[in-house]
Amino acid sequence: MDRVLYTAEAVVEGGRAGHGRSSDGRLEVPLSVPKELGGDGGPGTNPEQLFAVGYAACFESALLGVARGRNMDASDARITSRVGLSPTGHGGFTLSVSLDLHAPHLSADDAMELMSRAHERCPYSNATRGNIDVQLTVDGAAVGVKTGETSSAS
Repeated sequence: MDRVLYTAEAVVEGGRAGHGRSSDGRLEVPLSVPKELGGDGGPGTNPEQLFAVGYAACFESALLGVARGRNMDASDARITSRVGLSPTGHGGFTLSVSLDLHAPHLSADDAMELMSRAHERCPYSNATRGNIDVQLTVDGAAVGVKTGETSSAS
């Protein structure tokens, strides 16, 4: 394995209805179980929301890096991330993700190319590839590759 550049450390007590914090104290979050999952729908966040924010931030950074390298104007771009939690049918659960790009200064073709290339670069995409269904869209239009499969876009 290559050398680790950064390690995030967090501690959770109480599971989905508990409290989480990062070791450096920069992140402190109460956790609540959504009503859809049988919880009280309290004021705290949940693992799926945290994953959605983390994936979107990482993915957009990868996209901006690719855009810079190609002299494309990805300013004012935003990624909307949706993380779904579904039962597997045999006692477990699985995640699904959709990532939608809105990039007002790019053509649809350029935006779709950037999405495909960012999906190859992003650590979250690399970690989930082949494990969960990840759908990429640009303003709601499919990028054209079903990214939950092991085949990769170039």
